[in-house]
Amino acid sequence: MKIIIAGAGEVGFHLAKLLSYEAQEITLIDTDKESLSYADNHLDIRVLKGDATSIEVLQDAKVGASDLVIGVTASETTNLTLCLLAKQLGSKKTIARISNTEFVDNKELIKFEELGIDELISPEELAASEIQLLLNRSAFNDTYEFEEGLLTMVGMFLPKSAPFVGKMVKEAANIFPELHFMPIALQRKGTQFTLIPRGDTVFKEGDQVYFITSAGGVDELYKLAGVQKKDIKNVMILGGSKVGFKTARELCASKFNVKLIEKNKEKAFDIADDLPNALVINGDGRNVELLEEESLESMDAFIAVTGNSETNIMSCLVAKSKKIKKTIALVENMDYFQLSQSIGIDTLINKKLLAANNIFRYIRRGEVLALTRLNNLNAEILEFEVKGTSAVNNELIKELDFPREAIIGGVIRNGKGIIALGDFKIAEGDKVVVCSLPKAIPKIEKLFL
Repeated sequence: MKIIIAGAGEVGFHLAKLLSYEAQEITLIDTDKESLSYADNHLDIRVLKGDATSIEVLQDAKVGASDLVIGVTASETTNLTLCLLAKQLGSKKTIARISNTEFVDNKELIKFEELGIDELISPEELAASEIQLLLNRSAFNDTYEFEEGLLTMVGMFLPKSAPFVGKMVKEAANIFPELHFMPIALQRKGTQFTLIPRGDTVFKEGDQVYFITSAGGVDELYKLAGVQKKDIKNVMILGGSKVGFKTARELCASKFNVKLIEKNKEKAFDIADDLPNALVINGDGRNVELLEEESLESMDAFIAVTGNSETNIMSCLVAKSKKIKKTIALVENMDYFQLSQSIGIDTLINKKLLAANNIFRYIRRGEVLALTRLNNLNAEILEFEVKGTSAVNNELIKELDFPREAIIGGVIRNGKGIIALGDFKIAEGDKVVVCSLPKAIPKIEKLFL
């Protein structure tokens, strides 16, 4: 695919990096010479200095022959204008990064597709939604819903108390025959290798394991993992950033008790006016005494979403020392994901990764409906829709020529999530959730074309 990315900032560079690994033909446009120089030296892509809304620059980038144009500059107006121009000039598909979530909320009212904008991506909105989902699945450190929860993916570290530690996957399935779950990815404690579990794979203490479960199965997984469901009601948010504000707004709407700490006085007053149901405190959240004065120890969850990754991590560690049930830190540096288990923070989230997950499905072949990359694991989960021409159509799972590096986690059929085993026959119209290591994805895609 020929892909044009406008914006060589953190999101743009990260996207270009991931897409270049996929052997895509990437052109990166930006007005900042330094950012482009860094990208040019570190990635196998073409860089182009100039204004992404310049028709001359777009023609130089061969926008008319492009399969996908992605606007992820810091300017929402630039991104929207770029997509409008790119579509007029012949690009097949366009995606714009926005900060005004009103656009996302009113997609049915404003026909953006008719304007030439196929998809709107708000990293801040994605991060806020991810945080709310994590609080609702409080014992897990990663979660993702397919088709509004018909199938749910959850990730967790296996505690010593988990009843199936030391047992093989097939043994665990026999011990808990009433539980509807499928382990789809696993990483051993202290390693960076991702395994696709099979029947003879042994669960070990400290494993990071991802499961797919059907509707209602999340509560069953609490039992399976030997962990208690944590009731989250009182939440403290550090940072009145866009992510902090959106998170507080959504949590207040869901009847959580929210305290938000913001260092900037003017911003704190503005947030207090906009969020009458939240308690907004003007102060420096790095001050441990302030956190203690605001009853940190009585909180069920602590969410740090300032613009500084180190501040977020350190404040979460303070919260963890006070026995807070759930800690979530927003980080910009992808390398920090390697540290989350060892330093003791429950979950790290990254806006770049969330944005990339949403954009990635547009470069996948086959009918990809959703895609998520697992935090700190070298694996992807894809949701495909089966067509009449797909190689998997009308085939039993056990008879498919499926690569060893991938596994079917579940199937959605007629509005119902199913944990599908070997004797299940896939049919046209099914939505199939697959977990795969990167090297097996091209083969998987061909099965669903």
